[in-house]
Amino acid sequence: MSECHDRGTGKWRKPGVPQRGWICVDVEDLGVPVHTCEMCEVMVVRFVHTMEHPDHSPLAVGCVCAGNMEGDLVGAHLRETTFRKRQLRRKTWLVRPWRVSKSGNDYLNTGGFNIVVYPTANHWGARVLHRESQWERSSQRRYASADDAKLAALDAMLEMKVRVDFLDYEAVEVDWQRLETR
Repeated sequence: MSECHDRGTGKWRKPGVPQRGWICVDVEDLGVPVHTCEMCEVMVVRFVHTMEHPDHSPLAVGCVCAGNMEGDLVGAHLRETTFRKRQLRRKTWLVRPWRVSKSGNDYLNTGGFNIVVYPTANHWGARVLHRESQWERSSQRRYASADDAKLAALDAMLEMKVRVDFLDYEAVEVDWQRLETR
């Protein structure tokens, strides 16, 4: 992460530019530090946080300015760290040793999930199953390649993982039993 730059430069000093109340709507990795923060106009950053405010046009800024703009420096650092980890995981995801099922589909068992990628007519799809709860999601989109479907499955698994941490398995079992007796 970049060191905190003095908030006395760039748009921080410009009248009419809101100092607080901004919301981050996106984070982008440029690969190398090439973008000058549009708020402090000093720091050159690699990870760009797109910030929006109802009274100003969007700004592409570095992590520290983003944290100051939204009033949550720790949250901005956490968001960037989470983004970096996700980017790294996406890079290693495709080179993992995927297995081939009896029906010829690529699959992977990881972290309590079973992920299957399969071809259909002219595209690829995926299914992600949380094995303990039997909670399943299948792709609705069509993917041009198996790799695209695998990356979409990773995104779905990570989203499901967050939700599954809060899942009450006993309540789920009761609901399923009720459904089975109908």
